[in-house]
Amino acid sequence: MMSVTAVIPHWNRRELLQSMLASMRDQTRPFDEVIVADNGSTDGSAEFAEQQGACVLRLGSNLGFAAAVNRGIDAARSEWVAILNNDVTLDAGWLAALTGAAEREAADFATGKILRADDPSILDGTFDEVSRGACACRCGAGKPDSPMWNQPRRIRIAPMTAALYRRSLFREIGPLDERFVSYMEDTDFGLRCAIAGREGIYVPSAIAKHRGSATLGSWSFDTVRNISRNQVLLAAKHFQAQPRWPILVGQLLWGVLAFRHAGGVAYLAGKLSGWRAAGMVHWPIAANPDATSNADAIKLRAILEASEKEIFGLGQHSGFDAYWRIYFWLLRRSS
Repeated sequence: MMSVTAVIPHWNRRELLQSMLASMRDQTRPFDEVIVADNGSTDGSAEFAEQQGACVLRLGSNLGFAAAVNRGIDAARSEWVAILNNDVTLDAGWLAALTGAAEREAADFATGKILRADDPSILDGTFDEVSRGACACRCGAGKPDSPMWNQPRRIRIAPMTAALYRRSLFREIGPLDERFVSYMEDTDFGLRCAIAGREGIYVPSAIAKHRGSATLGSWSFDTVRNISRNQVLLAAKHFQAQPRWPILVGQLLWGVLAFRHAGGVAYLAGKLSGWRAAGMVHWPIAANPDATSNADAIKLRAILEASEKEIFGLGQHSGFDAYWRIYFWLLRRSS
């Protein structure tokens, strides 16, 4: 049987951790190890996790999601790691469903169906795609759960809200890019996996429930700023050889969405921070250091086109959010 370590990045909100660890104890296929990477919590979270039998990495300060996950993976002793947000609870068969499917399908990673904790009839998400506009799409988010989301399938990107990975993948592809700090680090990792030809699987029978941005809030200043910043970093890292018009459309439309949620200042602050950061660091385009940038750019263009086609197809079947409806309309008008 494959061994699995749970890695939980955490910062305060002890009550969330309590619920998460309780759901992990109820798994029909137990975790072999539980690591809580604690980002300097001040509410007794670390002590509580140790009392529950978890291995706690005391990071001392809030290093962000990506750094906490990397430290947890480095400390893990298993062949697989499950990356879990602290505001998630798992149905009893979650781990058994993912490990079984990953073994059968020889997948490098796996994720399941994620439902909203406050209304399990609504999807929080399934798998991720990314557009040529450098904006990630959490497929199914906000849609009613329905049979169309019950079909297992191969995927390019798993949301690190609740996902299972071969630990060796982080040696071959590289760790999470800590320059992203929090948000979209899983999109970056997924693109690197896709460029390297590594695939995952979506397993709808593996159910998790997610409270969603419980620590910062969905449209808090920090959340909007971080996402806006990291969209720029993602584009700077991977999209330099890609068409510019979709990027401009995607980023400006996301700004309109942020302004509608009173996040305009955070959006502008994030873009400014992203432009500064992108100008100060070297962003290799290749996931494989031995590959040529041109070859990876060609490969990435095909990946992005396929991913965007998937976003469009899912929207046709489940209904378009306003953002994606306008995005695709503007792209059609310009073609």
